[in-house]
Formats: sequence, C-alpha cells, structure tokens
Amino acid sequence: VGPRRAAMAAERPPSLVSLSAAAVSRSIAALERDVWALPGHLLRGLLPLLSVFRLERAEGAARRAGLSTQPIWRQLWDDVMKTRPPNSENITCWRKKFLETFFSNVLHGVLDVSSDWRLNDHHFSPLLHSSPHVSQLTLCNMLQGAVELTAEHNHKVLENLAGSLRILKFQHLLSSDQSIRRSLVLLLHRLIHHGSVSQVSMYSWPVPDTVLLVLILSMSAGFWRSGNALTYHGSLCGLCREEDKAPGQESVQERAERSDAENQKGFPKAPEEADAHLNSVLSDPSSSPQASEEASSEGPCDHTSSQGGSSPRCGSGQLSCNPVLRKTRRQLKPAVGRKRRCLRRSKGPYADPEDLYDFVFTVAREDNSGLLDKSSTKEGENAENWTSCSPGSPCTGHAGCKKRGGPAGIFSPKAAQRFRSVSTLELFSIPLTGETCRTLSNLLSSWVSLENLVLSYNGLDANICCILSGLRALSRHPDCHLRVLRVSDVFSHMPCLELVRCILSAIPQLHTLSVSFDLKNQLERNRPEGNPTCSEVEIPESCLQQLEIRFPREPLHTTFLLPVLKASKSLQQLSLDSATLPSPQELGLLLEALKECTPNLKKLSFHDVNLAEHQKEVLLLLQDPILQEITFSFCRLFESSTAEFLSEIINTVKRNSSLKSLKLPGNRLGNHRLVALADIFSEDSSSSLCQLDVSSNCIKPDGLLEFTKKLESHIQQRGGQIQFTHLRLFQNWLDQDAETAQEALRRLKAVCSVVNDSWDSSQAFADYISVM
Repeated sequence: VGPRRAAMAAERPPSLVSLSAAAVSRSIAALERDVWALPGHLLRGLLPLLSVFRLERAEGAARRAGLSTQPIWRQLWDDVMKTRPPNSENITCWRKKFLETFFSNVLHGVLDVSSDWRLNDHHFSPLLHSSPHVSQLTLCNMLQGAVELTAEHNHKVLENLAGSLRILKFQHLLSSDQSIRRSLVLLLHRLIHHGSVSQVSMYSWPVPDTVLLVLILSMSAGFWRSGNALTYHGSLCGLCREEDKAPGQESVQERAERSDAENQKGFPKAPEEADAHLNSVLSDPSSSPQASEEASSEGPCDHTSSQGGSSPRCGSGQLSCNPVLRKTRRQLKPAVGRKRRCLRRSKGPYADPEDLYDFVFTVAREDNSGLLDKSSTKEGENAENWTSCSPGSPCTGHAGCKKRGGPAGIFSPKAAQRFRSVSTLELFSIPLTGETCRTLSNLLSSWVSLENLVLSYNGLDANICCILSGLRALSRHPDCHLRVLRVSDVFSHMPCLELVRCILSAIPQLHTLSVSFDLKNQLERNRPEGNPTCSEVEIPESCLQQLEIRFPREPLHTTFLLPVLKASKSLQQLSLDSATLPSPQELGLLLEALKECTPNLKKLSFHDVNLAEHQKEVLLLLQDPILQEITFSFCRLFESSTAEFLSEIINTVKRNSSLKSLKLPGNRLGNHRLVALADIFSEDSSSSLCQLDVSSNCIKPDGLLEFTKKLESHIQQRGGQIQFTHLRLFQNWLDQDAETAQEALRRLKAVCSVVNDSWDSSQAFADYISVM
C-alpha cells in the first residue's frame, strides 16, 4: 500500500500553491520585498525553493512568521556535503553549521559551487556571504587558505572574519616560502591582534618548520616588532594607525624610526649588538617591565644542553629560561622604492622588507662550545637528577637559558610592540625541540591573557622544566589569567605525582590540571622507587578544583599524593587513571586522605585501576554523603566477587540520597547484573540517581529488555515519580537481536534519555565470552 500511495502522489499534478511558489522563486530578485511579507503558510512552501543567498536573506521574515529554516539547512547539508557531521545530535543551528563548513570547503577548493543550483546564484559570493557565520577555521598544508584570505579581492571577507572568528586551527602544516609567511603574518595580525580570535590550536606537525612555528606562537602571544608593522596591499594598517593617533602616545612609526636611528648611531661598528638591541621579548622575558624587577633579584635559570648534559632543574626561585642569542643575521641591502609595513619609507640599513622575519629569528641559538665543558655531566648522573624540577633546586638544564650581562641580554621595548593575544593555546602532536621550548617558555612568561594551555604529545621529556620555568614567571604577574593546564605525552620525565607537585608549586592559581603519560622513560624505570622529597616539601595553597592524572602504570603512593591534596582544599573533581595499588591498604589510605583533605570533593573517577580485591573500599565510596558522581571504569569490580557484593552495592546506592551519577563502564556486568541494578529505583529506595552508565558491559538485547520492564514496574509502583534521566549504553551487544533491542530502546526512551551506538559486537574481546 505504501509504495502504491507514493507512486500515486508522484503522478498527481502539483497544486496551485506549489506552482505559484516555484514561479515566485524564479523571480525572487524582483519580488523579494513583497515575498517577505507573505503569511507563514505561503512562505513555508517557498523557502525550500530558494537559493542559499535568498534563504539567508529570508531568515528574518521566516522568524517573524513563526517558521524555522533548520530543516531546510539540514537538507542542504545532506544534499551538498553528503556526509554525516560528527556529534550531529549536538548541533543546535544547522544554518551556521552548513555555512561554516561551506566556507571552509570553498576556501580549500574541495567544493564546486556549480554542483548545486542552490549555490549557483550570481548574487552570491561564497566566501563573503558565509564568512559572518564562521566561528572556527582550519588552515592546513601550504597555508593556501591564508594566501586566499589576504588577497585584495577578499578584503571584506577578512574583515568579516575579524569579527566572527573565535578559533583558528592549523593542521598538517608544511614548510612555506616567505611570500606565504607574509600572508600568514597579515592574517594573524588582523584576526588576533585586531580581531576576535581567542584560541589557536595546532595539530599533527611531525617535522615542524621552526620559523613558521615560532611565528604563529609569537603572534598568538601578541608580540610583533613595531619595525615590522603591517600593510595591506601597500596601505598602512588602518587599525594600527588609529591606535597610534591616541593623544600623548608615540606612534609606531616614530618609535621604529627612532629605533633605527639609534641603531645607526649607537652601534655603527657592531651589527651583532645592533641586532641584539632589536631583539623581541622572545629572547629574554626579564626585559619586560614586569619581569625586570624580578630578574634583578632572582637567580639565573641556567640550563645545559639536554643532549648529553644533565636534566633541566628549574627552581621555584627562577624566572623562565632566558636564552642568550648568537646572531647570524646577514647584511641586508637598503630598500629602494618600497615601503616598510605600517611605516613611512625608512632610510635605515635594515629597512628591506626581507627583514620582516627578524623577530622570528630571535629563537635561541646559543653557541654551546664554551659552556658544555663547564656544565656537562656524565650520563650516569642523570639518575640522580630525576627530580629536576623540584622547587629550590638549581636550574642546570640548557645552556641557552644562561643569563649573561651585556647588550646581548637586553631587550629594548622600542623594538617590539605588544598587541592583543589569545586566551587558549593548544599544541597536539607537534615535537618541540629544546630551542623551541625555550622560545615558548619566554613567550609564556608574560602571556597574561592566557587562560588555557594544552601541550599534548610534544616529546617534551626534560624540556617540561623549561616550560614550567616560563609558567612560574607568568604566575607571579598580577594579571596572570592561566587557569587550565593539560600536559600529555608518551614518556614521562619524572613520576606523575612529582610533576603535579612541581606544577602546583609553580602555578598555584590553576583551577584545572591534567597530567597524562603512556609510558615511563628508560631513566625513570631504572631509578629507585619512591621519592622522599614529595612528602617533605610543602606546596603553597592552590586554587585547584579539578585534577586528572593518568599514570604510566605507576604505583599510586598516597603519601606522595597527600601534599597535593593538603594544598588543594577547593578540589571538587579527582580522576585517577591506569594507576597500580602497591599494597592492599593503599586504597583505604587514599580514602582517608580524601575525607580529611578534600571536604568539597564532588566527583571521583577511577579508570583502569584494579579494584577486584577492594570491595570494602568500593562500598565506602558509594555511601559517601558528599560525592555526587562516582566512576569505576574498567576496574574489574566483579572479577572475583560474589552475588552478595552486587546486592550490597545496590542497597548502598539505594540509601545514598546525594549520589547523582554512577558510571560503571567496562566491568563485565552482563545481563543478570544489569537487571539487578534496576532495583536501585525500587519503591523503598531513597536514591537520587539521575545518570547510569553501563557501556561496554556485554549487555545483550534480551537483558536490556528485561531491565526495561523491571524499571517500568518500579516507576509504576512509585506513581511515576523517579529522578532517573540518562542511561548510556555504548559498545554493548545490542546488534545480536535488532528487533528486541529496538523494542527495549523504544520503551526506555519513554522513561529517560538513552545514548547508544551501532557498535559491531563481533569486534568484542574474547575474554568477555565468560559473561554471555
């Protein structure tokens, strides 16, 4: 009946309304103003017939008529993009999603606007009209997108992005020539320094171009030399010019020209010293007004080369690593007939536009030949220096960080200008050399707008101390905004708890700290277990609210965690991942420490921690009157338990009115334990449980259906009064009987929100068979 009815509908002639709508859509350019005044029932039939350009212009009229264009934009996505976007259930505005992705695809040349009539409107400029909807943009490969956006014909597009763009991402970058880097400089200057970009993220750059990387980092931090100020196709940067007009301030032009004149007069016979006079704050954070006073009273941050030298040791009393630069700058020809960016033509010896990237070349390049002999250590000594970032210990990691007197160590504020900077920096899978780490450390030392820093799989190893040195200097700044720090890598340079202690000692203002490592490095595996200094050195009181630690299969010693807990009275969330418990009593000691030191703890998570033999402690946690969310993820809870243990868990949760969320993924519940868990919501229960996560638990459709029926029975007994709202069912064996699974899910969704997936159970691990 269904196919016959559909065929008859297809043969039926179109209605008068649909014919009229089609005719109007063809003449919409002339009728637009009158069309927007049509009543809603007529406008509804017309909207799907409009091009993207007209549909965008109809948004206000549709809203006034009480109509939503979301279904039309969703259909456009399906027809044009032909893919299902990730997390599509979380997309709240398909109009923005479509136009943002459309902009990116057109920019990178992967979408032909002639492929669909709705895109092929001669009034429609793809980049110009979609740019106001772009809040995040990814540039990749050879940065062709940056070249296109800074082209003269896209001037208005760039202006739109300056107001709308919040997140700028770089992915799979390759080395680029100077003309491309110039385009990137202009783009970053407009979008960050004079725009709204608040986050810069870089992904997957296995062999980073140092010049390009430092350029992006430095401009994200708001630094650029005033002598390298920017023009747009021969015209001065209007926004820079407006800022220079502020009364009582020396203009960028005046500063740069005076700086050039001073360079010629003051250092005519020493070009290296002249170059040093022009170095940016990259080369020495202590040169900034805020840091100079501290530098005069603090000891040097003295590092030896990390290859063959001792591990870095960054004391709490040191500022960030301050490299001394050996200049390799070539003599440049004076510019003839060309303008410096944002400046009148300069007659100084360094006025060539080729000089645009001098700022970038202030990356530390210390000649270590004279220093290695004095400060190098034998390889065997490394094992003694593994606590290299401990507060109070000297910093002896990199020669480039050794601060010396003389002109080479001085930064002139006239040579660089500070612009607006981003608040979030993320670096994923980008190897950072010691040289780059020192540069990043110097940038961080005065990056007061930075709120979130993510360093993921950067191969930091011992260079983590150099980064911490810069963050320590930043934390002393009265305007420091850093609140979130996430560090993850393959190898850990030191024990996780030792690193946590060092970070909190350096940056007590942090609200969120995440430390994650896959493996111990060879040096750490060879050192003796335990570290007495962990519990002996006090950490200043911190503002920490969320702590996440993923151990590289490392013993969790409560005595080493205790100083961290004592300093974190405001801690609300604690996550411990992949730790081993060195003794049967260790978990009990941890619970006592948590009860004593963290009265505000609301969320506690264990992942991949073997709790099979800790049933008593598990029950104690479940009856805690303060905790609101508890996670036991892949903790082997029922590996050696009896049926009585499951009953005790259920009864404990039934009596706990403070627990709101219980997450039990990967604990081999199986069908019978899932069905038993439904008793948490029985009539005699005082539980306030809202969320239950039973993902990866070998649950089959018949077990889920039985759980559903039992849950429905309890709800009926309670008169429909139940607080349970969310059930997570990822990676269970629901594909083994699709019909039963669909019935169970349909009935469950009438009770609560269900989140599941179409996981292929044939990929399940063989050891799960035991609970089938």
